[in-house]
Amino acid sequence: MPVLNALKVWLDAIAPKVVPDTRLGEAVSYTLNQWDYLTRYTSDGRMPVDNNILERDIRVFATGRKSWLFSDTADGAKASAVIYSLMLTCRACGVDPLTWLHHVLTELPQRKEAADIGDLLPFNFSKTSAAQ
Repeated sequence: MPVLNALKVWLDAIAPKVVPDTRLGEAVSYTLNQWDYLTRYTSDGRMPVDNNILERDIRVFATGRKSWLFSDTADGAKASAVIYSLMLTCRACGVDPLTWLHHVLTELPQRKEAADIGDLLPFNFSKTSAAQ
């Protein structure tokens, strides 16, 4: 943490000397205002240093946003959101989405309408596919 401590000392020293409406002033102000969040990972070793995994997963929604503008109905938009959610769940569980979709679309027609399909969810599929 010596580097973070030195950065904090520098930020505190430079903050009163920079013009707030400049890019440097905004960066210094933002960093000081977010300091607790920036350094939280140093107090809990389970926390990652960055949030790249989350950012990568959110990017799918950001790029899909333009496509959603053209959803003809609320049901169509809901269906798109469900598919995105299932694909990201596959990724989070280490399941290949195409393999999972193939399995689900092959298995679903063989089941009765009221059958429990919880075993087909991506987090359960990863357990059953590993056992096979």
